[in-house]
Amino acid sequence: MNLQKEKSTIRLFYDALDAPGADISAVMGRFCSDDLAWHGFHPFDEMHGPESVARRFWKPLRNSLTRMQRRVDIFFASENHLEAGGVWVCSMGHLVGLFDQPWLGIRPTGKMVFLRYSAFHRVKDGKIVETAMYFDIPHLMVQVGLRPFPEQTAAELVQPGPMTHDGLLYEPQPASEGIKTLDLIEAMVRDLGQWGCGLPLEEELARTWHDDMLWWGPTGIGSTYTIERYAKQHSGPFRACFADRSKTKHVCRIAEGHYGGFFGWPNFTARPTGGFMGMPATDKAGEFRVIDVYRRAGDKLAENWIFIDLLHFWKQQGVDILKRTTGWSETEV
Repeated sequence: MNLQKEKSTIRLFYDALDAPGADISAVMGRFCSDDLAWHGFHPFDEMHGPESVARRFWKPLRNSLTRMQRRVDIFFASENHLEAGGVWVCSMGHLVGLFDQPWLGIRPTGKMVFLRYSAFHRVKDGKIVETAMYFDIPHLMVQVGLRPFPEQTAAELVQPGPMTHDGLLYEPQPASEGIKTLDLIEAMVRDLGQWGCGLPLEEELARTWHDDMLWWGPTGIGSTYTIERYAKQHSGPFRACFADRSKTKHVCRIAEGHYGGFFGWPNFTARPTGGFMGMPATDKAGEFRVIDVYRRAGDKLAENWIFIDLLHFWKQQGVDILKRTTGWSETEV
């Protein structure tokens, strides 16, 4: 399937949106359908229509992060193989700017900050009709000296792109490579997504992951390296802290070349039984909104970038992280 038109639409959209002095409302109106459905992390959540997204998200962010640039590390597209269908374009990287004005109650520093993000855009008839854009707000908070969460089980880092530096798939890729990547991701989801494979955790992981896997997790959890340390520093503790995990429900699952990914709204629900991120048990099921982006090397997965809306999860548990850390109120969005 030729995906170049859809890729071109998103590249032109980014160029126009990121241009200095851009009329954000006009750009959104030009590239997005009137009934755009936009899914973002808390406190933005769901928005409808290009003007709403321009007014509530892009304009305040651009006002706060002056001279903002987009550093894209991964870019690929594919037809969605799940029931929702459609052609989707995924990008991942950082929005970089000078933090000159407050954003979400976070006080500016006048210094450079990175907002890590990943976005899935569904393109139809030359227009963006649906977007899932997930962004690590706590990661930005940590950069300016705030501590929204207790100490993590893994490492806190500004996260790089692929080790192989080949994540920008602007040109067509062999269809067979995308099929291999998608098949491997789906095998991983079947093995690990339900926590019921029956094998010891490290053996489960070894079925679909290289031993020297790199796992780039969200702030509050952190990043880790190798199957052994991933099992000890995230996957094992995470599983131990939850019960009643629901089945995985993805909206979109795509792959092109050696890259692939998925998102859900939410991906799954689970009930915290205590200990996760240093918090006590609530026994109240919470939603996990997640984007995962993967790099395949040969017959196994080598790298994974993960975006989890932890602000939304903890808000459901009765802890308003933004308000507690910055004093900010949702009425300000």
